Formats: sequence, structure tokens, C-alpha cells
Amino acid sequence: MIATTVHSGNVIVVVAVFLASTVEMVEALTIVLAVGITRGWRSALEGAVVALAALGALVVALGPALVHYVPLSVLRLVVGGLLLVFGLQWLRKAVLRAAGLKAKHDEDAIFAEQVAELAGSEGAAGRDATAFVVAFKGVFLEGLEVVVIVITLGTTSHNLGLATASAAAAVVLVGIVGLVVHRQLSAVPENALKMGVGLMLVSFGTFWSGEGVGVHWPGSDLAIPVLVAAYGTVAWLLIRAVRPARVDTPVELGTAVPIVEADRG
Repeated sequence: MIATTVHSGNVIVVVAVFLASTVEMVEALTIVLAVGITRGWRSALEGAVVALAALGALVVALGPALVHYVPLSVLRLVVGGLLLVFGLQWLRKAVLRAAGLKAKHDEDAIFAEQVAELAGSEGAAGRDATAFVVAFKGVFLEGLEVVVIVITLGTTSHNLGLATASAAAAVVLVGIVGLVVHRQLSAVPENALKMGVGLMLVSFGTFWSGEGVGVHWPGSDLAIPVLVAAYGTVAWLLIRAVRPARVDTPVELGTAVPIVEADRG
């Protein structure tokens, strides 16, 4: 029974880290592709590689320190709070999009915006400082959220190596697909992924926050899928509750349409 519980927990950690990393790396890849097309591939790829190396160093440097010097109960409480913040943010946006109250996250629009911002000047034949910095910033900022998730999920589950490998697999997969497609990955169902990742992060946050304050969950890690299902049900009910009712009468001129402009989150 214990072995089954541990195995189930490992699978959930792998899936959560992989999905979160995939979402963020799709956004980072969009920026890198836009920079590479408009300013030159050499500097754009160098900036992306340096950013990935810096993010990897953060995981290696901070992960062991958290494991050895921070009490597990405190770590779980802090981690649970962080995951709840991340997860609720993602879940809120996913619910609003599914309900039609927020515009879909459009990688095509983001790609076009990045190209327009960078198309003012041509990159040099050698290294382009602007391309390097923009690519580095895009990959590093998007990857920071992945680093937080990798460290928190990896340390609290005592599987930092597994969480890191899962994130690395997502980075490699997105990179390979990017090389094949050679432009933004608009076909990836990112909005659906955000809903799934949001549910998983909120569930993990609830689980570890509870453990941090002494809650003993029935079935240990097996309680996490139950939390995912419970939050998924709540999200579905919220979508149905806030979705605007369809009307047959035409909308009068000047009537406000309850759609929020798309953002990058």
C-alpha cells in the first residue's frame, strides 16, 4: 500500500511539473522565435541557452538548501501557499476564458506583437545584443515560475531530481516541436493546459498547506486526485454560473461587451 501511494505521488508530481513547464516554455519559445526571425537566430538562441543554464543553476543551488535547512512542516506550509497563489491565478483566468468573459490566450497575437516590436531594425551578422537580451529575458522570466514549481514540488515530495527531469523533458519536447514547426506553437491547446495545471497546483497547495498545519489526509497522496476532482467540479460550476446568458435580441449600439482583452498570463 505504501509503495502504491509513493508511486501515485511521483506520477502526479511528474504530470504537474511537465504540464506547467510546457505551458511556460511555449510562451518563451514564442518570444525566441520572434526574436530569431527579426534579429537573427545566433544571438536569440544564445540568450535562450544562457537563460536555461541560469535557471538550472537556481534549481541546483536552492533545492538542496531547502531540503537540508528548512523544517519540513514549514516548507510544506510555505510551498502550499505559493502553489495556491500560482494555481488560483491560473485557474481564475482559465475559468474566465472558458466562460467567455476573457479573451483566449492567443499565441499568434503575441508572436505578431513581438515581431512588430523587434522589426524596427535588422540584426547584425554577428552577435546582436538586443536579440540576446530579449531572448534571455523572455526565457528567464517564463522559466522562473517553472523553477519555483520544480523546487517546491520536488523538495516537498522528496523527488527534486524527478521534478527537474520532468521539467527538462518538457523543455526538450517544446524545443523539438519548435524546431519542426519553426514558428509559434499556436496549435498547442495552452488554454486547456492552464486549466489543468491550475487545478493541479491548487490541489497540491491545499494538500501541502494542510500537511503543514498538521492535517492527516485520508490515503495520504491519494487524496490529491480527489482534491483535483473536487476543484474541477467547483470550476465547472463557476463557469456555468458566470457564463453570460445567450439572448435572442440584438445588442444595442453602445452596449458594453463583457470580454477582457487578452493578456500574456
